[in-house]
Amino acid sequence: MHQTNFIVREPLLDPQQRVVGYELTWQQQDAAPVADADLEALVSFVAEQVNDDERGWLLRDKTLFLQAVPAMLSTDALHQLPPEHTVLSLKTAELANADTVAAVRALRAGGVGVLLRDADVTRLGKSLSTVASYIEVRFAGTDVAAQARTYAALKQSNVRMVGRPIATWADFDACAALGLDAFVGKLHLTPRPGTDAKGMNPAQTIIMQLMQMVKQNADIAQLEAVLKRDATLSYKLLRFINSAGFGAGREVASLKQALALLGYSPLYRWLTLLLATASTSGYSPVLLETAVVRGRLAELLGQGAMGKTEVENIFVAGMFALLDRLLGIPMKEVLETIQLSDDVVAALLTRGGKYGPYLALAEACELNSNLVSPLAASLNLTPLDVNKAHLSALAWAQNVAA
Repeated sequence: MHQTNFIVREPLLDPQQRVVGYELTWQQQDAAPVADADLEALVSFVAEQVNDDERGWLLRDKTLFLQAVPAMLSTDALHQLPPEHTVLSLKTAELANADTVAAVRALRAGGVGVLLRDADVTRLGKSLSTVASYIEVRFAGTDVAAQARTYAALKQSNVRMVGRPIATWADFDACAALGLDAFVGKLHLTPRPGTDAKGMNPAQTIIMQLMQMVKQNADIAQLEAVLKRDATLSYKLLRFINSAGFGAGREVASLKQALALLGYSPLYRWLTLLLATASTSGYSPVLLETAVVRGRLAELLGQGAMGKTEVENIFVAGMFALLDRLLGIPMKEVLETIQLSDDVVAALLTRGGKYGPYLALAEACELNSNLVSPLAASLNLTPLDVNKAHLSALAWAQNVAA
C-alpha cells in the first residue's frame, strides 16, 4: 500500500494548542473505504519508519492515532509500536461482536489505546472505560448545554474526549470549556479573531540581522559581535554546536569557534529555525511544529533531484511559508525584511520556480489535498519516496520544535 498510496496527517491538539499526536491515514483517491489489509499495511509501514533499533521511538511524546478494524486487532505489526504511544480508532458498532470486545480488552490490558467513533455515550454507560481510552465527540456548535450534560460523566472517568471537526475558534473554546482533551481540525493555520499583528520581538530582530549578515558573507568577528548582544542566542548556539546531533567531537566554548565550525550555510539554516522558535505572536504552538515539518519535508523531497545548496534553499522556503503567521506580520513585510533568492520568493508567493512544487507537495500532505498524487508525479517522486520523507520529517521535527 505504501508503494501506491500516500500517507496524510492531521494533528491532534490539546486545550493549549500543543500537538499531542497525529492521525495518520492513507489518502484515498475516491470515496471507497480502505481495505482491512491496507490498514494493517499502514500500521506496519509506520512502525518501520518511526522506530529505531538504537534510539527507539522517534516521535518522542507524540501519540499516533491509526484507523483499525477487528481483523487487525491482533496483527503482529502492532507489537512494533510502543503501546503507550499507539491509539487504534474503531467504530463503536464493532463492539457488538464478543470476540472484538475480547480483543479490544486484551489490547487495553497491554497498554494500547482505543478510540471509539460514533459512540452513544449514554448507551455504553459504565462499560465504556473498560474498552475505550478515548471517545470521539462530533461537535456541532449548537445547544452546548445539552452536550455538556451528555459528556459530563466522562470527565469523572479515565476516558478522554477528542472533538472533531473543530472548524472555528469559537468551537475550540466551547470544546475546551466542555472538558475535551484533544481537538482535530485545521485551526492552527488560521489566526484567532482580533489577534493583532505583533511584529518582531528583539530576539527576532537580531536573528534577522544575523541572517542578512550571513547572506552578505560578513566576517566571523562581526557575527560574533552581534551574537554577544543576546546572551540567550549565544547560549543556544553553543548548546547546538555541542549537541550529539551536530557531532563537533570536542567541547566548544567560544562563539568564534562555534561560528567557524558551523559555517555560513548551516548557520543560516539554524537561524531560520531559530527565527520561528523565537516567535511570541498570538499563534498556536502547533504552527511552529507545522512549519518545521513542512520545511524538512520539502527539503527531503528535493534531495534526490538537487544539490546540497539547493535543498537548503527548499528548507528555507518551507520554513518561511508560515513565517508571516509566526511573526504576525504580512508575508510582503517579511520579504521586505530579509534578502531571499528569486526562486525562494517565487516559491513563497506563488509556489512557482524550481522550489515551489516541493513546498506545495509538503503542504498537500498536511492538508490531505487531492494534489498530492499529481504533484509527486510531476517531480518524479513515488508514493514510497513521499511517505518515507513524510515520516522522517515528522521524527526530525520532534527534536527541533520540542
